[in-house]
Amino acid sequence: MLKLADYKTNEKSWWCPGCGDFGVLAALQRALFELGKPPHEVAIVAGIGCSGKIGNYINCYNFHVVHGRTLPTAMGLKLSNRNLTVLAAGGDGDGYAIGGNHFLHAIRRNVDITYIVMDNQIYGLTKGQVSPTSGTGFVTRTSPGGNIERPVRPLQLAIAAGATFVASGFSSDIKQLSSLIKQGIEHKGFALINTYSPCVTFNKVNTYDWFKEVLVNLDEEPDYDPTDRAGALRKLIETDEQVRGLVYKSDAPSFEEQFPGFREEPIVEQDWTIPEDEFDKLLARYR
Repeated sequence: MLKLADYKTNEKSWWCPGCGDFGVLAALQRALFELGKPPHEVAIVAGIGCSGKIGNYINCYNFHVVHGRTLPTAMGLKLSNRNLTVLAAGGDGDGYAIGGNHFLHAIRRNVDITYIVMDNQIYGLTKGQVSPTSGTGFVTRTSPGGNIERPVRPLQLAIAAGATFVASGFSSDIKQLSSLIKQGIEHKGFALINTYSPCVTFNKVNTYDWFKEVLVNLDEEPDYDPTDRAGALRKLIETDEQVRGLVYKSDAPSFEEQFPGFREEPIVEQDWTIPEDEFDKLLARYR
């Protein structure tokens, strides 16, 4: 029988006390436990940044990649072994700045992976610069006069690009976040779970108290329909994406279901041995 402790490692965390990523870690471990996913059937690909350490604290296959490359690596894993539950994890900088191009193409391909973005609206690892989701006017050490750029709107961007599962979590609500992660894993296709995960050290604006005051809980709105694409976009515009809960969901064939010749048997379990006579013929073509 699996226990929650089976999804934890002995590595000591170096996150700051109070970091929102602790809540994301707890929610992810709980989601895997409640789904009954054996650790050896789960793989997580983590990016660069504070959030990139999350893979070290979850007992499963862990691949720590270079900055911004979580999604192509995760897609490659899923296509190589479709029996794996593949997760990608990173921060708003890793996902929406250097990894922004991969983000768009992962959405349109609809590969069956779950992408958890820990959005703290700042670069925490490098000591507090503005990130793609930092608000206009946001003051940091490198923008003492206030951020002059407009922030990326990842939820609207994802829906506009054709995402089939979009959710917004809050690391302080582990129960709801765990439920969203479970739904994302069970969804057949690309699932984005953008999670507000406060940085207690460098972001003194977007704090736990601030999020608790401004976030609208869509799961408690009786008239909200997460299958209404236009309605979801209107809600995100009205609230400036300050929401939590299931934002949008639709059914569409996954990349794997449409890929020509992609067999049910995982590629890693297929016999790729080439008979010696065929190999010799192949070599002869290049002599």
